[in-house]
Amino acid sequence: MFLWNILLALVWALMNGRITLANLLVGFVLAYFALMLFHGRTDSSNYFKKVRQIVGFFFWFFKELIMSNLQVAHDVVTPTHYSRPGTLAIPLDANTPAEITLLANVISLTPGTLSLDVSDDQKTLYIHAMFIDDPEKLRRAIKEGLEKRLLEVMR
Repeated sequence: MFLWNILLALVWALMNGRITLANLLVGFVLAYFALMLFHGRTDSSNYFKKVRQIVGFFFWFFKELIMSNLQVAHDVVTPTHYSRPGTLAIPLDANTPAEITLLANVISLTPGTLSLDVSDDQKTLYIHAMFIDDPEKLRRAIKEGLEKRLLEVMR
């Protein structure tokens, strides 16, 4: 289904006479809805569900990115520093190298957190965070928020 979606997006861009990123994006969205409309709800593949999960993850992550940027910026510009930096061990549900790598990279993309290392048995991820007021709360936020959503998209 993904290849059909790409092909229809390319056809859309060619019909418009210009192959630009905006035309391809509009074509991809239109082709997605057209495929969903004509393919029906009896699809044995989970393509349409995965696309919705990926889009949902990007919007959720963008919101988290904005919130963490604001938190770090607030700490930088105020005279009183509210940061309580520290290192935290997070047990992993991710078990493939791709899942662990993507999770570590997404954590490092978020301002105020940085992935440090993965244990030898690949069951624990060590991170550094600027704001560790409650270690369990932060661990739960990463496990139930970021890791859970990322694994839904990847699996």
